[in-house]
Amino acid sequence: MTAKRTPGERIIELCKTYSITREALAERSGLDRELIRRIEEEGHIPDLAPLLKISRALGVRLGTLLDDHEELGPVITRAGAAAQAARFITGGAKEETDLVDTAHQGHIFHALAADKGSRHMEPFIVDIKSGSEQPKSSHEGEEFMYVLEGAITVDYGKDSYTINAGDSIYYDSIVPHRVISERGGRILAVIYTPA
Repeated sequence: MTAKRTPGERIIELCKTYSITREALAERSGLDRELIRRIEEEGHIPDLAPLLKISRALGVRLGTLLDDHEELGPVITRAGAAAQAARFITGGAKEETDLVDTAHQGHIFHALAADKGSRHMEPFIVDIKSGSEQPKSSHEGEEFMYVLEGAITVDYGKDSYTINAGDSIYYDSIVPHRVISERGGRILAVIYTPA
């Protein structure tokens, strides 16, 4: 079994393939060059917004930065399989033993269709740590969240919404938003980004 590549390693590979410098990627994506360096060299995992901006700047879908390989047919994720490996952890470091940046108490994203090729939706089960301190972000597309356990607060623009187990929320991702939880929670999140 080959080792999984980090999003930073995939970004380096894509930049090399397309002959794009870090400076050019920063300019195209509108991101700070230091943030891109941390993602590439330190395995830092920011929230979804910077990764979406980088994927757009490189002309690839978000899944290209997160996937190991692609399946053309249907992808089935059996019960419990998504919980076995975190595919994406905000604030995470490169080593699996040090996945969560304690400054952000990272959200842990378990991909449900990581190997599906040419997809436009990104479905995740997301474990939200209690007291998480995530900054607001915005990006193209739409998001749907269904709370499986606990309760979450969605700060959306100037408003805040409490979403309890069994509730759902659907919103435009271009509006600055964040998901936090005082007690912790688990959600099904589907993120759609236009092609």
